[in-house]
Amino acid sequence: MATHRLPTMRYLLRQPLANPRNTQRRWAQVQDVRFLATHGAQERVLAKYKHKLESKAKEHGLKDVSELKEAYKDRIERLRKEAAVPGATAPLTPPPTPSPTAPTPTSNSPWPSPPPPPAPQTASSPSPTTTSHNPPPPGVKTLHSFLDVPKVATLPQKELQTIWRLRHASNPQSLHFTLPTPTFDSLLRNAKKHPNFVLPLPRQVPVDAPNSTEPTTAQAAELHYLQFAHPHHQTTTLLFTTLAEFKLRGEFASPHTTITFHSELADSHGLVLGQGIIMENRGVSVDEARWLVMCMQKFYVVSEEGEGRGELLDMFTRGDGGFRIERLLEEAEKIV
Repeated sequence: MATHRLPTMRYLLRQPLANPRNTQRRWAQVQDVRFLATHGAQERVLAKYKHKLESKAKEHGLKDVSELKEAYKDRIERLRKEAAVPGATAPLTPPPTPSPTAPTPTSNSPWPSPPPPPAPQTASSPSPTTTSHNPPPPGVKTLHSFLDVPKVATLPQKELQTIWRLRHASNPQSLHFTLPTPTFDSLLRNAKKHPNFVLPLPRQVPVDAPNSTEPTTAQAAELHYLQFAHPHHQTTTLLFTTLAEFKLRGEFASPHTTITFHSELADSHGLVLGQGIIMENRGVSVDEARWLVMCMQKFYVVSEEGEGRGELLDMFTRGDGGFRIERLLEEAEKIV
């Protein structure tokens, strides 16, 4: 496994994080995808299936493909309408809505009827935002994806922790934990203030020992880049990526570990539930990912003896040139 010694890691950290969007070629041409997808499509299809269509026409006693198309004209037109894609093979704007005096369109119309106007708000009818929570974005799992929240909300704290542990025990690539609400509140404040940071992961790397016949290793460290996001008001995500991967791919880098904090029961039970997934064959084991999460907590939940770690967070966020890898390693060693 490739590792970096301290001078190399300092060099990597000083370099600007590359954004693939900033390296696009100025002479790149923009093509009309709709034109490329539809231009000459009918001719290509007819040429490809010409022999089959001719055989089909003979089976039905027809002279050629033209008569076959005429015989299936209605069916072809119906299938074409069903397969129409607005903006590509059909107009992007729907046809105008008929006036109230016009006849009601049939159910076969490709465009749905416009929704009725919303009812006026009155003092006795509260706004929808006061009666329901905002749904999470697509792909974001809230606590409801793992537990029946109304049912477990009636359980005491210890039983809730047991259920949460059993819920993830069968997956060897998962992490699960609970945090007291005050601890998470402190973490969340710093996560919003410092959404990005780097952490060192201890590694044992092989070294050449000329006078020894036994394999020799030395202590080294590999930098990992972390990113916080808040896709939902009760959901916070944490992504870990190797710094080398992030420098290479920027915002398109694939994380090796994804952690999610669920705060639905923070007020009622004083707990925030956490779970995560470690991707296989990404060079990071479950124990190493667990260490990174523990190290992150020590930096983001700053106590009196951890003032140095809080200072490093501030320096990294504002891009202070005084940020040093040696000091980061010293603070991380205190955690072990």
